[in-house]
Amino acid sequence: MATIFTKIAQGEIPSYKCAENEDFYAFLDISPLAKGHTLVIPKHVEDDYIFHLDAKTYEGLWAFARKVAVALKNAVPCQRVGVAVLGMEVPHTHIHLVPLQTEGDMDFRKPKLQLEAEQMKSIAQNILKEYEKL
Repeated sequence: MATIFTKIAQGEIPSYKCAENEDFYAFLDISPLAKGHTLVIPKHVEDDYIFHLDAKTYEGLWAFARKVAVALKNAVPCQRVGVAVLGMEVPHTHIHLVPLQTEGDMDFRKPKLQLEAEQMKSIAQNILKEYEKL
Protein backbone atom coordinates (compact mmCIF):
# COMPACT_ATOMS: atom_id res chain seq x y z
CA MET A 1 0.00 0.00 0.00
CA ALA A 2 1.32 3.44 -0.95
CA THR A 3 2.30 5.86 1.80
CA ILE A 4 0.59 9.22 2.18
CA PHE A 5 3.76 10.86 0.81
CA THR A 6 3.71 8.64 -2.30
CA LYS A 7 0.08 9.63 -2.83
CA ILE A 8 1.06 13.30 -2.47
CA ALA A 9 3.91 12.94 -4.98
CA GLN A 10 1.57 11.18 -7.43
CA GLY A 11 -1.02 13.96 -7.11
CA GLU A 12 -3.64 11.73 -5.46
CA ILE A 13 -3.59 13.94 -2.36
CA PRO A 14 -3.26 17.71 -2.80
CA SER A 15 -0.11 19.46 -1.59
CA TYR A 16 1.67 22.78 -1.80
CA LYS A 17 4.40 21.82 -4.28
CA CYS A 18 7.71 23.66 -3.89
CA ALA A 19 9.86 21.67 -6.35
CA GLU A 20 9.88 18.48 -8.35
CA ASN A 21 11.96 16.44 -10.73
CA GLU A 22 11.68 12.92 -12.09
CA ASP A 23 12.79 11.24 -8.85
CA PHE A 24 12.07 13.66 -5.99
CA TYR A 25 9.30 15.92 -4.72
CA ALA A 26 9.25 18.84 -2.25
CA PHE A 27 6.14 20.27 -0.62
CA LEU A 28 5.18 22.41 2.36
CA ASP A 29 4.63 20.72 5.70
CA ILE A 30 0.98 21.28 6.65
CA SER A 31 2.00 21.59 10.32
CA PRO A 32 5.05 23.82 9.93
CA LEU A 33 7.56 24.93 12.53
CA ALA A 34 8.10 28.09 10.45
CA LYS A 35 6.74 29.67 7.28
CA GLY A 36 8.26 27.72 4.41
CA HIS A 37 8.89 24.47 6.34
CA THR A 38 9.35 22.05 3.44
CA LEU A 39 9.48 18.25 3.19
CA VAL A 40 11.65 16.57 0.56
CA ILE A 41 10.96 12.97 -0.46
CA PRO A 42 12.01 10.34 -2.98
CA LYS A 43 9.09 9.60 -5.31
CA HIS A 44 9.79 5.96 -6.08
CA VAL A 45 11.20 4.58 -2.83
CA GLU A 46 8.96 4.25 0.22
CA ASP A 47 11.48 2.96 2.76
CA ASP A 48 11.02 4.72 6.07
CA TYR A 49 14.72 4.91 7.02
CA ILE A 50 17.04 7.21 5.09
CA PHE A 51 20.07 4.97 5.61
CA HIS A 52 18.28 2.06 3.92
CA LEU A 53 18.17 3.98 0.62
CA ASP A 54 20.42 2.78 -2.16
CA ALA A 55 23.41 5.06 -2.80
CA LYS A 56 21.99 6.63 -5.96
CA THR A 57 18.67 7.55 -4.31
CA TYR A 58 20.39 8.75 -1.11
CA GLU A 59 22.83 11.01 -2.96
CA GLY A 60 20.13 12.25 -5.34
CA LEU A 61 17.81 13.08 -2.45
CA TRP A 62 20.47 15.21 -0.73
CA ALA A 63 21.41 16.97 -3.99
CA PHE A 64 17.74 17.76 -4.62
CA ALA A 65 17.27 18.91 -1.00
CA ARG A 66 20.27 21.23 -1.35
CA LYS A 67 18.73 22.90 -4.41
CA VAL A 68 15.37 23.21 -2.64
CA ALA A 69 17.11 24.72 0.42
CA VAL A 70 18.78 27.37 -1.76
CA ALA A 71 15.41 28.21 -3.33
CA LEU A 72 13.76 28.25 0.10
CA LYS A 73 16.34 30.67 1.52
CA ASN A 74 15.86 32.93 -1.52
CA ALA A 75 12.06 32.85 -1.13
CA VAL A 76 11.65 33.05 2.65
CA PRO A 77 13.73 35.55 4.64
CA CYS A 78 15.82 33.61 7.17
CA GLN A 79 19.31 33.32 8.63
CA ARG A 80 19.71 29.68 7.66
CA VAL A 81 17.75 26.68 6.46
CA GLY A 82 17.87 23.95 9.07
CA VAL A 83 17.84 20.28 8.13
CA ALA A 84 16.35 17.38 10.06
CA VAL A 85 15.73 13.74 9.28
CA LEU A 86 13.49 12.20 11.90
CA GLY A 87 11.37 9.71 10.02
CA MET A 88 9.22 8.70 12.93
CA GLU A 89 5.85 10.15 11.93
CA VAL A 90 5.42 8.90 8.34
CA PRO A 91 6.91 5.61 7.05
CA HIS A 92 8.53 7.26 4.02
CA THR A 93 12.01 8.80 4.02
CA HIS A 94 11.79 12.58 4.17
CA ILE A 95 14.01 15.53 4.91
CA HIS A 96 12.70 18.58 6.78
CA LEU A 97 13.98 21.95 5.55
CA VAL A 98 13.09 24.66 8.06
CA PRO A 99 13.77 28.40 7.67
CA LEU A 100 15.56 29.52 10.85
CA GLN A 101 16.16 32.81 12.60
CA THR A 102 17.57 31.06 15.70
CA GLU A 103 18.47 27.49 16.64
CA GLY A 104 15.33 27.34 18.78
CA ASP A 105 13.22 27.51 15.63
CA MET A 106 14.15 23.86 14.96
CA ASP A 107 12.45 22.54 18.11
CA PHE A 108 9.88 19.99 16.94
CA ARG A 109 8.20 20.05 20.37
CA LYS A 110 7.01 23.63 20.00
CA PRO A 111 3.48 24.43 18.75
CA LYS A 112 3.09 24.28 14.99
CA LEU A 113 1.93 27.25 12.94
CA GLN A 114 -1.59 27.43 11.55
CA LEU A 115 -1.39 29.17 8.18
CA GLU A 116 -4.24 30.00 5.83
CA ALA A 117 -4.44 28.08 2.54
CA GLU A 118 -3.77 31.20 0.49
CA GLN A 119 -0.63 31.95 2.49
CA MET A 120 0.60 28.36 2.06
CA LYS A 121 -0.08 28.55 -1.67
CA SER A 122 1.81 31.83 -1.97
CA ILE A 123 4.83 30.52 -0.05
CA ALA A 124 4.97 27.34 -2.16
CA GLN A 125 4.70 29.34 -5.39
CA ASN A 126 7.54 31.63 -4.30
CA ILE A 127 9.80 28.68 -3.47
CA LEU A 128 8.92 27.02 -6.79
CA LYS A 129 9.76 30.21 -8.71
CA GLU A 130 13.14 30.39 -6.98
CA TYR A 131 13.75 26.69 -7.61
CA GLU A 132 13.03 27.09 -11.32
CA LYS A 133 15.64 29.89 -11.53
CA LEU A 134 18.41 27.57 -10.34
